[in-house]
Amino acid sequence: MSHLPDTKRYEQMKYRYAGHSGLQLPELSLGLWHNFGTESDYKVTSDIICTAFDHGITHFDLANNYGPVAGSAEQRFGNILNDQLASYRDEMIISSKAGYYMWPGPYGEWGSRKYLISSCDQSLKRLKLDYVDIFYHHRPDPNTPLEETMGALAQLVRQGKALYVGISNYHAHEAMQAKQILDDLSCPCILNQVRYSILDRWTEKDGLLDAMDNQIGMICFSPLAQGLLTGRYLDGTIPVGSRASENRFLSSDSITAEKVAMLNKLNQIAVQRGQTLSEMAISWLLKDPRVTSVLIGASSVAQLKENLKAIEQEIPFTQKELADIDTLTL
Repeated sequence: MSHLPDTKRYEQMKYRYAGHSGLQLPELSLGLWHNFGTESDYKVTSDIICTAFDHGITHFDLANNYGPVAGSAEQRFGNILNDQLASYRDEMIISSKAGYYMWPGPYGEWGSRKYLISSCDQSLKRLKLDYVDIFYHHRPDPNTPLEETMGALAQLVRQGKALYVGISNYHAHEAMQAKQILDDLSCPCILNQVRYSILDRWTEKDGLLDAMDNQIGMICFSPLAQGLLTGRYLDGTIPVGSRASENRFLSSDSITAEKVAMLNKLNQIAVQRGQTLSEMAISWLLKDPRVTSVLIGASSVAQLKENLKAIEQEIPFTQKELADIDTLTL
């Protein structure tokens, strides 16, 4: 597919610094968690990725186990990059992670140096890249010394396999311990990727943003709460093909009358703001300047463009709107 002129591309997106670093990420990043592996249509995934880039989404987020099948999202993205976007590599931020189960035996998950270095090497082969821009540890490991895990991340930077490092799913106390270790190794931690949405606010109770104090940026995944904030469930039915209909990351039992009523009240606030429920959910996250970027997924170009509408114009939240949202969700 043809690409928009560079000036047009970057006019459509705003960028924020990742923690205390010089790296800027787009306010919306594209996550390739579940719809970009070999079980998905190549042309559809290619069109989504290229359309995202043409709209200023320069950050593409992967992990070793993304697919399905595990590893195939990196392989698919590497092929699309070579076929469609190779000349734009220096305009792109490509990230990957390791921490969850990837291969059998004691060296195929968690946070040992053995696993992280091997996993990064495998990811680079699948991506057909010499380096990733950001490499994350995907989850805390209760059995490996944090010094070993963070030391492995720093080693990847020294080896030129990653330009920056981050952590994912780390709570406040864990994140600050990791930051200190990486600071001592002269390898700053620039991002903590965590689950955060209007409906999932553990980060607030944990004090994570306050603890990181802009020294580490936050990038949020599941901003639409596995589809609950898309508006698909407002009439109380479960659409065929939805995650709830397949009990895929969202249980059909969770679509209760009480939850539907709450979602409709949230939707009323969104409508009064001139937004859809999903647009408001993304705007709600971006209202905090300490949030570096919001990770969106997409199964179609149309869905991607719907999410992009959230940043077309800034609509500030009133104190009453924020208070009403809190009353419904806290």
